[in-house]
Amino acid sequence: MSRLLHVAAGPYAPPAPARELTVTAADGARIHVEVHGPEDAPAVVLAHGWACSTAFWAAQVRALAADHRVVVYDQRGHGRSPANPACGTEALADDLEAVLTATLAPGEQAVVAGHSMGGMTVMAAAARPAVREHAAAVLLCSTGSSRLVASSTVVPLGEGRVRTWLTRRILGSRAPLGPVTPLARRILKYGTMGPGSAPHMVDACARIVHACPRKVRHAWSEVLDLLDLDHGVRELTMPVEVVVGTADRLTPPVHARSLAAALPHCVGLTELAGLGHMTPVEAPELVTGKIRALAATHIPTARGERAVHVEESA
Repeated sequence: MSRLLHVAAGPYAPPAPARELTVTAADGARIHVEVHGPEDAPAVVLAHGWACSTAFWAAQVRALAADHRVVVYDQRGHGRSPANPACGTEALADDLEAVLTATLAPGEQAVVAGHSMGGMTVMAAAARPAVREHAAAVLLCSTGSSRLVASSTVVPLGEGRVRTWLTRRILGSRAPLGPVTPLARRILKYGTMGPGSAPHMVDACARIVHACPRKVRHAWSEVLDLLDLDHGVRELTMPVEVVVGTADRLTPPVHARSLAAALPHCVGLTELAGLGHMTPVEAPELVTGKIRALAATHIPTARGERAVHVEESA
């Protein structure tokens, strides 16, 4: 339990859920799920990224749960979801489909938001019946569909075989991360966050990432290394919005631009100047606002109509 107690107070402290449940995926994997907010409110489903947990979405959950039903879950092997031998994009899709089916009523629609590997989860599951039925709109944060290691700029070298080789060994390291020290915070900030990220943001992300078991971190790094979900992007036929930080070293803006160009119904691409890979933590109000706006625009009202939303000018 101590591994899951990340930040104890403030906007990045995970709020207590209204209820918790365990969902069983198609292959028997057990997935920890939390539900926050009023049961009769518009639904939002949040999928976290590699080496993170439900705690990563704490700021969004805290803000949205006042007037939305917010569903968050731990990817298999992360947080409170036990590790499972099956690691791959089909497993990610199985888990999201199981969560949607267990938490949403038949025909109920929700905004589905995914960060990093969570966005890849949505792409992997794009053609699944549950996603077709339940996803009214999607938000993709700091993610990509293929060539992740080759395009990463974590290693400050020009693109090529040497950089790819070094990046693969850094991201796929089996070494334990150890305690969250000042040096560990600096390393994590360099690799995953913008240079202007506030110390409390860096600390929150470091505590979350360091809580991920090293075997799980390594296993999923191999999945991301071989990722090819370009076909899944084309299957996301619902409205999709894309967000990326211009200083993202793990999934640089080239990925977001490619997604925006390939999506059948892209409703916006936002590039956040100076921000890194952890956009929901680095820009919590903006990401929350994007989710809220998508829900207001695309989730049917009780009368079966689309809600009307007028977006404020920047």
